Amino acid sequence: MNNDKPLTLEEMLKNYTPEPLEYDPEVDGGDEFLIRDQLLEEKERLKDVVTKLKEKQREARKVRR
Repeated sequence: MNNDKPLTLEEMLKNYTPEPLEYDPEVDGGDEFLIRDQLLEEKERLKDVVTKLKEKQREARKVRR
């Protein structure tokens, strides 16, 4: 182990040169919100289908809650 004093933040960052990051939709997942919207629309459509099928199956029977 080294018993030297710990480096300060300025000493650690003296050779740091910031580089701008480029946005890349392929890497950053820029179209994930589109997939989510499609899934939600499909879910709503399937929910309507299931509701209609349940109503058809129930026909004249009353549902008591």
